[in-house]
Amino acid sequence: MKGCASILILVTFLYFTNGKKQPHIVFVVADDLGWNDVSWHNSKLFTPNLEALARQGVILNQSYVQPICTPSRVAFMTGYYPYKVGRQNHVLHPLVPTGVPLRFSFISEKLREVGYSTHAIGKWHLGYCNLSYTPTYRGFDSFFGFYNGALDYYTHTRSSRQKPPNIKWNEPFMQFGFDLRNNTKVSRRYNGVYSTRLLSEVAKELISSQSPELPLYLFLSFQSVHSPLQVPKVYEDLYRHIRDEKRRKYSGMVTAMDTAVGVVVEALKTYGFWKDCVFVFTTDNGGQTVSGGNNWPLRGNKGTMWEGGTRALTFIHSSYLKKKGYVNDKLFHAVDWFPTLLSIALGNPVAGIDGVDQWNVISHDEEAVRNEIVYNIYDLDEPKAAIRKGDYKLIQGFPGKPSDWIAPSDGSLTQSIYSRMKKFDTLNNTRDSVRLYNVKKDPLERYNLAKKLPQKVKRLLSRLKELKRFMVPADDPSTDEGGEPNLWGGHFSPGWCIAK
Repeated sequence: MKGCASILILVTFLYFTNGKKQPHIVFVVADDLGWNDVSWHNSKLFTPNLEALARQGVILNQSYVQPICTPSRVAFMTGYYPYKVGRQNHVLHPLVPTGVPLRFSFISEKLREVGYSTHAIGKWHLGYCNLSYTPTYRGFDSFFGFYNGALDYYTHTRSSRQKPPNIKWNEPFMQFGFDLRNNTKVSRRYNGVYSTRLLSEVAKELISSQSPELPLYLFLSFQSVHSPLQVPKVYEDLYRHIRDEKRRKYSGMVTAMDTAVGVVVEALKTYGFWKDCVFVFTTDNGGQTVSGGNNWPLRGNKGTMWEGGTRALTFIHSSYLKKKGYVNDKLFHAVDWFPTLLSIALGNPVAGIDGVDQWNVISHDEEAVRNEIVYNIYDLDEPKAAIRKGDYKLIQGFPGKPSDWIAPSDGSLTQSIYSRMKKFDTLNNTRDSVRLYNVKKDPLERYNLAKKLPQKVKRLLSRLKELKRFMVPADDPSTDEGGEPNLWGGHFSPGWCIAK
């Protein structure tokens, strides 16, 4: 009893330090949500819950993430650019025997140190081959979700290997492993329950079990709206006017996720958390156009260094904001969430990370504290990287495909507009190894200024060269069949690699 009393005294002290109350923090991540896939950018989409939260809070209009999923999550969790962690090249595929190195502290660990109850729900995708890589060993008090990505939304299974390129988007692909856990134990009781709904109900149950008197950190990572394209018919029917099947299903998935967010927000209100809550919503990368997503009018796609692959839908909603209902156009990167959340949680700053505390920039609309972001620095034989300094963005090497402006297939734009945009495609000359854009004046990346501004190119290439000195070699080991689910009772399970 004495020990419990001491803990309560410590938490109470932290909770009210300097007369400030540590807010509850709910950090929601959407998977593969495109720039043009929310109602405040595209009136054809139905996302009333998200739009209300965004418009009543602060929309971060210049918020950047990595081109693909795992690297963005590394940035969220560690505050480091992935090229400094060794996770810059690829996502973590199911049989890759590695994870995020244990020497990097996660934001969950730092928040727990200052009294937070920490919980992860949904997609992890940060390593699982050793228990040390999994959520409850990386600062989370509880975990309900899945270690991998791209699961079937109803059976919670997936192949242990990547889908062959000759398989059509809607063609069944043999599933080899089950991936759903309650903490570290496999949980099969939810077979047939749609993932998006399931995660919101689990979040609601968790919130109801917590005390609003103690600070809560909830990392809620939806599977939505990543492929496979699966959605209850009631949501798909909202978009029956869309002829393109992929776009129709995808749009329904977006609205299903919006409903799930509404369930979580209502639970936060019902159980007394909302008035002291900082609610963050972001996507992990741009939309995947071959799976129904859309980034119009931004250029490119998930997996590319174009704005369509890296500029994220992001907003923050909270009563703690001093200024609300506006669009913040200052530069922000995924690595900034670590120090920003730690700051509002009254934690001590962590030295050496790439992120910067942007709370005052967001809450008070103060002057910018960031003038540079690194889109990525790949560890490849041929140089491939991108950086933004001020208004100028330099891309070294091939940015990735698709590289043009992809009009949505839902009837919201005409083909003639798309054709006028496409004529500016600078990739007709694929020999160009360097591209330069003024993304303030030219956010759609239509005009390559590299030949007109050679000194600007020289300075930015020099900066990239300087940053590459800090690059950690990519940790991309070959796949290990020791992780095959059929060796682990049909489940994706830890225990077949050594943690680093």
